[in-house]
Amino acid sequence: MTIKRIALTAMLGLSLALAFTQGAAARDQIHIVGSSTVFPFSTTVAERFGKRTAFKTPVVESTGSGGGLKLFCQGTGDRTPDITNASRRIKSSEVDLCATNGVAEIVEVQIGYDGIVLANSKKSARVQLSLEQIFRALAKEVPVDGKLVANPYRNWSDVDPSLPNRRIEVLGPPPTSGTRDAFVEVAMEGGAKRIPMLAALKKENKKEFKRIAHSIREDGAYIEAGENDNLIIQKLEANPSAIGIFGFSFLDQNEDKIQGTIVDGAEPTFENIAEGQYAISRSLYFYLKKAHVGRVPGLEEFVSEFTSEGASGDEGYLADKGLIPLPDDDRSDVQQSAAALAPLEL
Repeated sequence: MTIKRIALTAMLGLSLALAFTQGAAARDQIHIVGSSTVFPFSTTVAERFGKRTAFKTPVVESTGSGGGLKLFCQGTGDRTPDITNASRRIKSSEVDLCATNGVAEIVEVQIGYDGIVLANSKKSARVQLSLEQIFRALAKEVPVDGKLVANPYRNWSDVDPSLPNRRIEVLGPPPTSGTRDAFVEVAMEGGAKRIPMLAALKKENKKEFKRIAHSIREDGAYIEAGENDNLIIQKLEANPSAIGIFGFSFLDQNEDKIQGTIVDGAEPTFENIAEGQYAISRSLYFYLKKAHVGRVPGLEEFVSEFTSEGASGDEGYLADKGLIPLPDDDRSDVQQSAAALAPLEL
């Protein structure tokens, strides 16, 4: 490489560094995107953070877990988010995308647990379902007489005569949602494994089993209702025959309007989810771009607030919003790793 080329390369590197620094300095407010489930928790922390510190209140957007991670992994600098919320763990493919775009160091922070609930309007009777019934109602293909066929069930009573003679109508999140990812992994897979034919398939061909277990029907029985969980609740009020799928916190905040479905004999309550009695639960996270620490004001302090006992502890203000706290030892580990800005390890 010639001296001239070396000089040009050095100038380019310096220009990029200055561009980032100037851009970040121009933005003195934390920018957060991601999961609609984590959104109310993150918003609550942001509001308190803005009131109790000298930093500006962070801007929080609900884009869905997949959408948030896509934005987060676009690169570093003023025009990219500092933090993304997620109602599932980041995928290795997303870590690779981040690395490709220069996002080399990611800090993972687990904030607690959440239940994925099925719920309906209080204008109707409370529903009781098993994981197997949930799978049979919503899967794209189901076993009938020893063969996999396109889902033929139109009413809940077609799935099981003990269920109401009412049309299957479920409002749920789109594929970009972490709630959707967790629902198919926990509820749909859990139900599929209870069917002997599919349990045998799992042993023989895991890839094919996963395809069947994760494929939700597209014939109108399952209705993609977007990332706005509050909109699903409004639709449930307008249609008492429908069932909605969303995070426990939305049930907790709207218990005057809707009621949670009993799954495998357990009601979706704070206590049942915390004790592992409720079948459909998942971990909640946020991810921090370490390259922005020290450039966007308040990032370390925001992380400290979110992971504090006052926020995410057993008696923290996020528990009042429906967050299920981590066990004491796990919470202590998270607080230490978050404070140290420890890089993600998959």
